[in-house]
Amino acid sequence: MSLHETVVTLNDGTATTFGDLAAGRAALVVNVASKCGFTRQYDGLEALYEEFEHRGLLVLGVPCNQFAGQEPGTDAEIEEFCRLNFGVTFPLTAKADVLGTKQHPLYAALTQFPADDDLGHKVKWNFEKFLVNPDGEVVGRFRSAVEPEAEELRTAIESVLPARVPAP
Repeated sequence: MSLHETVVTLNDGTATTFGDLAAGRAALVVNVASKCGFTRQYDGLEALYEEFEHRGLLVLGVPCNQFAGQEPGTDAEIEEFCRLNFGVTFPLTAKADVLGTKQHPLYAALTQFPADDDLGHKVKWNFEKFLVNPDGEVVGRFRSAVEPEAEELRTAIESVLPARVPAP
């Protein structure tokens, strides 16, 4: 199964595929958590989304409670936290596992792209970022410490934005 065919459930319970959600756009997929030292990155992720959405970027937050229990809320609580505290307008999925035997198929596909360190294919912590081009290919992976404002991330995003933005 291709990344585009992977079923994704949004935090409101709507089921779709990653391909329908991305719809010809580049995507930055991030496993997120509300009680993490990196939670402040929501501000930067929202800023990226606001800046590049009209040029064809989807930011997709995937809440995950696998790292020190730092995302304990329900899907509704997570959405409210993100909206009220960080003004998040980009889509969030239902809470999902990014590791282990119950790993979401989206992350099974994303983690085939190796990180540029000795930690292999596993997601190391919250706020790890995967950059997917409009064709559904993972083209970049950025560990948690890479801030959304980092030049290396911004340059990578700009390099995969579609030449023509698909109609909504």
